[in-house]
Amino acid sequence: MEKKIKLIKKVERFLNRDKCANRGNYRGKIGLNKKCEFTKSSLKTLPKTSGIYIMKSKEGDVLYIGKASSLKKRVTSYYAANKSFKTTSLMEKVFNIDYIECVSPEQALILESALIKEKKPKYNIALKDSKTYPYVEITKEKYPRIIISRAKKIKGNIYFGPYPGGKTLKDALNLIRKIFPYRTCSVLPRKACLFFHLKLCPAPCVEEISVLEYMSGVKNICKILKGERKKLIEDLKNNMKKLADKKDFEEAAVVRDKLIAIDILYIGRPKAHEILDLKDILKLSSLPLTIEAIDISSFGEDDSTGSVVVFRDAVPDKRSYRRFLIKSVNKMDDYSKIAEIVKRRYGRLKKEKKPLPNLVIIDGGKGHVHRAKEELDFLGINIDIIGIAKRNEEVWFPDSSKPLIISKDNPCLHLIQRLRDEAHRFARKYHLLLRDKRISDLRK
Repeated sequence: MEKKIKLIKKVERFLNRDKCANRGNYRGKIGLNKKCEFTKSSLKTLPKTSGIYIMKSKEGDVLYIGKASSLKKRVTSYYAANKSFKTTSLMEKVFNIDYIECVSPEQALILESALIKEKKPKYNIALKDSKTYPYVEITKEKYPRIIISRAKKIKGNIYFGPYPGGKTLKDALNLIRKIFPYRTCSVLPRKACLFFHLKLCPAPCVEEISVLEYMSGVKNICKILKGERKKLIEDLKNNMKKLADKKDFEEAAVVRDKLIAIDILYIGRPKAHEILDLKDILKLSSLPLTIEAIDISSFGEDDSTGSVVVFRDAVPDKRSYRRFLIKSVNKMDDYSKIAEIVKRRYGRLKKEKKPLPNLVIIDGGKGHVHRAKEELDFLGINIDIIGIAKRNEEVWFPDSSKPLIISKDNPCLHLIQRLRDEAHRFARKYHLLLRDKRISDLRK
């Protein structure tokens, strides 16, 4: 019962931080009240990132919702000369503009669809010109395929759209596919393909998933494409609670991770891709929403120090940083120093019944991470843990014989490096502070 309550509260606490897209999750707002009208000079404060802009009347009614690869460039275009009659009519009524920054145009596409469905802005209309815009097509098969098509052709298939921009739509579907895997191949192969191993397809071809379970995922994708995010979140929360009631906590945790991933997808958090991709690349048991990194700093045998830095949602939480003076190791033994920090840090969290991180990163290679894992096992704590070796930026797992090599231009590696470097900086800062204090004391 206690485990069930903790599981439900964790998800509800996370989701309730940003209950809706128009409260608490705007990266910025322009002209927020009736005394502060949006003007051309306000354009200077708009970011150049992709996102959603929401045009409102003086009474606060939503007039138009649009997406942009550059918010500043797109909104500025509304103030250009030679506007169309429709745009002129719209801008005469716009009093202020809110915006939500997104990590990418595809995330903006998904969020725009949801907000238009919820707000029903007066000036948002369907695409009706002569261009052939892409649709999302869901086939009428035992295990439906989800593909992009250019026209409505087949009776019985379901279509969503049209959408502007085929590449953005494809990228948006790839983002959705990481949460709800689906089939795309036209002919069912005789064995599971690469997409199954990448966790992008549940492999109905080899009956890795039942029809009922597969269709449940398809229905959830339809809710995203319809913009029914509130219904999707509510349905998943109810499903998670049912699984918890049955004491099926592992399946409930899977649904919990999907809920969190959907929350990340919709609220425009800048590091959404990194969080989702890192889970897949490292094959983590849960989304790495809270990551801690550990490093030590020493010169000879004097004043050895250690640090724990904390990132939440891929952003530093400096109030949660902790520093350590190594107490039990008086020799050049980095493995034992790492073990001491692990023991003190996570032993205390366990004793105080405080939340544990989803991932721990050790600054070091195979030996360092193996020794840290031994200490966690001794404490009876199960946390995903990796090490990163500086020489070739190799990622080591506790029991692996070979490291994982992540492409040097991969944002996931950059996130791991940022944590490692921040832990190194924080440990060294404490070490230098103690050294300077000791030197000062000797001079007295």
